[in-house]
Amino acid sequence: MSLKNYTTNIKAEKTINEIQQILAKHKAKAILTEYGDTGRVVAISFKIDTPQGLIGIKLPAKQDNVLKVLRTQKIKNSAIKATNEQAEKTAWRNIKDWIDAQMALIETEMVTIDEVFLPYILNKNGQTLYEAFSKNQLLLEGGGIDE
Repeated sequence: MSLKNYTTNIKAEKTINEIQQILAKHKAKAILTEYGDTGRVVAISFKIDTPQGLIGIKLPAKQDNVLKVLRTQKIKNSAIKATNEQAEKTAWRNIKDWIDAQMALIETEMVTIDEVFLPYILNKNGQTLYEAFSKNQLLLEGGGIDE
């Protein structure tokens, strides 16, 4: 099975703009584009109203991971190369598709925005909920484990 969007020719900048438009359409109050040391976009963060109030959400594009997958899958399409640029395009296109799908679920009231984006909600230290959880910095009362 091939990685979704691995053949995309759509530049990351265009996809990031499309993501910003989707977020704005769904009433994001602020959108922040975060850049890495190389000057490339590494994450999009946004603020949005939820039933719990205004929250921050950070969506990282882990392009290095995408590049590893592209290389592992040994792309058979000779026109497509496993490069940093292709990994960046693929990562952002997949994020855009995912956001679009999640917003469709929100629009149909199958889920709430905080339910869908829960792992990406930012705490007061700027960590996502998932980052805090993965570093054992998130205490879950009991955690379903008998002590």
